[in-house]
Amino acid sequence: MRHVAVIDIGKSNAKLALVDLDALAEISVRKMPNRVLRDGPYPHYDVDALWHFILDGLREIGRERKVDAISVTTHGATAALVSDDGGLALPVLDYEHDGPDTLRGEYEEVRPPFAETGSASLPIGLNLGAQLFWQSRMFPEAFLRATGILMYPQYWTYRLTGVLASEVTSLGCHTDLWNPEGGKFSSLVERMGWGENFPPLRSARDILGPILPEVAARTGLDPATPVLCGIHDSNASLFPHLLWREAPFSVVSTGTWVVSMAVGGAKVTLDPARDTLINVNALGDPVPSARFMGGREHEILTGGQGTEWAQSDLDTVLENGIMLLPSVQTGCGPFPDSQSRWFATGEVSQGERSVASAFYLAMMTATCLELIGAKGDIVVEGPFAGNALYLEMLQAATGRPVPAQIGQATGTSIGAALLAERHQPSPPAQTPRQSQADLRWKAYAEKWRRAVAGS
Repeated sequence: MRHVAVIDIGKSNAKLALVDLDALAEISVRKMPNRVLRDGPYPHYDVDALWHFILDGLREIGRERKVDAISVTTHGATAALVSDDGGLALPVLDYEHDGPDTLRGEYEEVRPPFAETGSASLPIGLNLGAQLFWQSRMFPEAFLRATGILMYPQYWTYRLTGVLASEVTSLGCHTDLWNPEGGKFSSLVERMGWGENFPPLRSARDILGPILPEVAARTGLDPATPVLCGIHDSNASLFPHLLWREAPFSVVSTGTWVVSMAVGGAKVTLDPARDTLINVNALGDPVPSARFMGGREHEILTGGQGTEWAQSDLDTVLENGIMLLPSVQTGCGPFPDSQSRWFATGEVSQGERSVASAFYLAMMTATCLELIGAKGDIVVEGPFAGNALYLEMLQAATGRPVPAQIGQATGTSIGAALLAERHQPSPPAQTPRQSQADLRWKAYAEKWRRAVAGS
């Protein structure tokens, strides 16, 4: 297999990319916003628009090159409730809807402890178990019509192949539904009687089957085109490094969420109150993780004003200690109860705000890495990998290497495509990133930590 079409559905945007496994690069890309619809019983994803986007994109890509396989990766905290007729028993709930909070007290009485699931109690619908509990209570008749509970990647592979499957990277993503150490469903699933609704477990790398005849007819793809089981997006970013790197190392997957994952790090006691959790990687192994909504915070901080800055802005921020303290997005991350504020004397220019905002995101990431006992190289994936200020401050704050990203050789789409590789792929060339930071950067990081501790 050389050319893999990757369906990559993030919280904000959906992407269809054709990945060349020989070059480890995306050679054709299409995107669309991932819209949330406000009609119906609650806010939900526009799965019909996404389906048309997927089919149209596969048809266009298939005209350019032969598609050898299809892989799917999506954001977490999302499930589809399908009925016997193959349709949805209920719309696919947007995890930012606050409906589950209305039954939070009842749900807390049945959810398993953090020690069992590695899943902290999170607001809104960030615990998938809370979503399912709320839907089962608020829409009991429709919920009972759901004969299958599909994690979001497997919903799309089901629509492509007609094959029902469950997979651990999505099940193990702060859902309350999975026991990472035991490698099995949590006690919540048994307690609520949901076990029979989850299809058989499959590996993310398993081929579920060929595309359905109607998909082949609609897209023009070979009817024998295989479809991989699929994977949670942060774990897709991690997957290439599991193949190529020796522990210890950590991967920081950036998007709407910034998820830090430690492989082979120090043994630490995770603090569920600070948005730490246990993820489960594509090999089925537990991975200590921490997260904050860094991509969303970046959008709020830039506000459409751009991120331009000059050397004079950088010097002023470093020398005067202009800082943004946590948290821009409250309710999650390592400082969930803190409200953001600026630490500065006098007016802060737009360029200075850009520099200090990048430093803030780096310091939040450094805090997450510390909480999970990360050691070794720090690999940054996604949009933040192109932010030089962020990378420099992250290296200064942690005192550990942050290697340069080589082209497109890693990332969510590449990781999802590599699920189709049946031989050990050769790692891309990697060179150390040349840091331009001086002693002022480390001093700034220490001052930021002291300011946060004192606030």
